[in-house]
Amino acid sequence: MRKNPILTVVSIVLVTTGITSVGFALTQIQEMRVSSSSQVLPELTSFIASSNSPANSAAFIPTRGDYIGTLSIPALKKTLPIFEGTEDSQLKKGVGHFEGSVLPGVRDNSVLAGHRDSVFSQLGKLKLGDKLIVTTPTGNYTYQIARFRIVKADDRTVIVPSTSAVLTLSTCYPFSFIGNAPKRFIVSADLINSPETVMALNS
Repeated sequence: MRKNPILTVVSIVLVTTGITSVGFALTQIQEMRVSSSSQVLPELTSFIASSNSPANSAAFIPTRGDYIGTLSIPALKKTLPIFEGTEDSQLKKGVGHFEGSVLPGVRDNSVLAGHRDSVFSQLGKLKLGDKLIVTTPTGNYTYQIARFRIVKADDRTVIVPSTSAVLTLSTCYPFSFIGNAPKRFIVSADLINSPETVMALNS
């Protein structure tokens, strides 16, 4: 059976047109993807940068064992690492942040604990008015010592909530006691400077 030359030409034209159309469509889709990516990626990058910004405390949620910052005690010329948690594994490495309390800089009672024979061995030398500076990914927070207390080891008032931003340091007492000390030496300090107050002063 002989093929109709006209039909053959028409078929070739249709196939060629179809391939061209598909190619054009794919090109347009690719261009749309590239254009979309060029618009979305800067926004995504900006969002990630904002989320990791020191001023964004909501993005900073440590888990037990995490290194969360430092505690500087100018009067003692000490800068100590802070870890999330107050178990022995954290207290062997530095100062421990009590997980049931807020993070430093937040309005409430932020509780830090340390061993009396290592990181907090010189707490008894501090005086009212001395500064405590906590540095975390959310910023620098300066506290001023307002109170000292000596309480029993089972005194739970050390970790009670506060209506203001307070930093509480706790260690075993007496400092020279051998064995499990029966009491706790407590330092309470009020927040006097934070990234927010610095911004307010500069505005």
